[in-house]
Amino acid sequence: MKNLDYRGLAALDAVATLGSFEKAATALFISQSAVSQRIRTLEDMTGQLLIIRAQPAVATVLGQRLIAHFRQVKLMEAALDIDVGEPGSLPDIAIAVNADTLATWLLDAIAPVLNPPQCQLTVLIDDQDHTLQLLREGSVFACVTSSNETVAGTTATPLGVERYICAASPAFAARWFGDGFTSAAVGQAPAVVFNQKDALHARFLDWRLGWQGKFPHHSIASAEAFEKCVKMGLGYGMLPTLQIGDALESGELVDLTPGDGFDVPLIWHAWNIQTPLTQALSTQIIQMARASLQYAVTEV
Repeated sequence: MKNLDYRGLAALDAVATLGSFEKAATALFISQSAVSQRIRTLEDMTGQLLIIRAQPAVATVLGQRLIAHFRQVKLMEAALDIDVGEPGSLPDIAIAVNADTLATWLLDAIAPVLNPPQCQLTVLIDDQDHTLQLLREGSVFACVTSSNETVAGTTATPLGVERYICAASPAFAARWFGDGFTSAAVGQAPAVVFNQKDALHARFLDWRLGWQGKFPHHSIASAEAFEKCVKMGLGYGMLPTLQIGDALESGELVDLTPGDGFDVPLIWHAWNIQTPLTQALSTQIIQMARASLQYAVTEV
C-alpha cells in the first residue's frame, strides 16, 4: 500500500487504544473533527472501514493490521534514533507475558536492557494461551506464549517447557484429598485459578481425570497472591516448579499428584524488526528462559 498517511495512522492508533475519538483528540492535541477527518481519509484510501464507531471504538481487522504496521515503524524510527546517537531517545516497547513468567525469570532477563535504560518498556500480563493475540493485533513487539501458531511477519523461538504441579498445603490436602486426587474430591475442593481466561487448571483436570465439567474455584489475578492463597490453605492450584521448589522441599506445599507434573511449552514470538535494541531484548529473554526453565530447550 503506497503513500500511507502516517498522521492518519497515528489518529487510528489513538482511537483504537483509547476507545474514543474525543480521548484520541486530547492525546494528539488536535480537534475531534480533525481525528475523524484523518481516519475518514484513510478509509477512503483503503476503501474499507477501519474503526467501528461504538462505545468503545474498536479497530476492524484491516484497522488492526494498519495499527500494527504503524507501531512497528515507530519502533524502528526510535531504534534508529538510538543508533545515530539522538539524545534522550528512549523508544516505547511493549511485550506480553503470562504472570508466572513475570514472577520468576523475566525481570532477570530484561535487567540488562533497562539498566542503563535503552527503552521505555511496558509489560502486559495475559494468559499464555492469549498473549499471541496481543502480538497479532500490534499491541506488543513480542510475547511469551504457549501457542506455536504461525503469524506472518514474526519469528517464533522455543524457550523450553514450564512444568506445573498441582499443589496444596498439607492441611488442605488432608482435608479435601485424604482419599486421593479423585473426581469426587475435585467436585468439592475449592481450586485457585488466575482469571476467567486461565484454562490451565481445567486442562490438567481433563488430562488427569477426564474431568470436563465445572469445578469450584477462586480467581486470584496475581502470581504472588495466587501462591500465597494456596500456601494459606484457601485452595489448591497449578503452580510452576520454578516458583515453588523450595516450598515443596520444605513441606510447606505438597504435590497432590506425585509424578504427574503438567508441562506447558513456552515460545517467544517477535515481529521481524531487526534493530540492535530489539535483537538485544530477544537475545536476553531467550537466553534467560533457557537458563531458568527446568525443562529448557538447549540448542541455540
